[in-house]
Amino acid sequence: MSQKVKNLIRWLVFILVALIINFPVLATLSASLKTAAEISRNPGIFVQSPTLGNYASILEVSERLNIFSYLQNSLIASTIASVLPIVLCFPLAYAVARRGYGKSLIFPTVVNLRAMPLIIFAIPLYMMYQSVGLLDTPLGLGLILAVVNLPLALLILVNAINDVPFELDEAARIDGARIFVILLKIVFPICLPALATVFIFSFITAWNEFLFGLMLTTTDAVPMTVGASFFFSSGGGGVQWGVAAAVIIVASVTPVVLGILMYKHISRSMIAGAVKG
Repeated sequence: MSQKVKNLIRWLVFILVALIINFPVLATLSASLKTAAEISRNPGIFVQSPTLGNYASILEVSERLNIFSYLQNSLIASTIASVLPIVLCFPLAYAVARRGYGKSLIFPTVVNLRAMPLIIFAIPLYMMYQSVGLLDTPLGLGLILAVVNLPLALLILVNAINDVPFELDEAARIDGARIFVILLKIVFPICLPALATVFIFSFITAWNEFLFGLMLTTTDAVPMTVGASFFFSSGGGGVQWGVAAAVIIVASVTPVVLGILMYKHISRSMIAGAVKG
């Protein structure tokens, strides 16, 4: 078998697997371009008469529905939930990796918090937020989502800093550099791929979070995941599948674009430390 035939077979398999994996996305995109009547008579992924009516419907602002507000709230909360774990975990990860502080207790405790079901925090968190005035605010939503992202951020950053040669720290100390300078000018640039990975994973986790968005917001800070559910039966008479598909596609654009832009950093972080001499 020639090399060209092998390459052709390889690409055919790759395309087939990609289509199978992304079939739900293609089906949703297809439904978003159909009218309600066409969805009823043609449930397949092929569109006979494409229309943007569903997208026009969700972009209309009313007293009850405002997709721009939902997107803004999600963007603010997700940014807070992505940046804050980096700010908190980067110096902590350095202390754990370089000095061993909390390596036997704090580090495993924080990481294992991610395995706990989030619903157990629902009632105490609601009562605490109510007492301090953080209910129905993007800040309040972003803060709790930042806490959710702390374990993963700490795990990734500790492993990343462990891969930074300790000799670089020692050389900087000999030259008179303080710990703050070492963190910002030596360790930070080397760990940029890991930091990008933490940011994108934290952002996507926060963007897709539904439980806390439903529990902690009512009108002013409703995130996209919760707001999207409002469109499903917005027209009455059952679920409007075309409108539902359109709002799902719009809600997916931001994390998808961010993931594509940060892909190189993520892949570089994933293979970091895989080969050590």
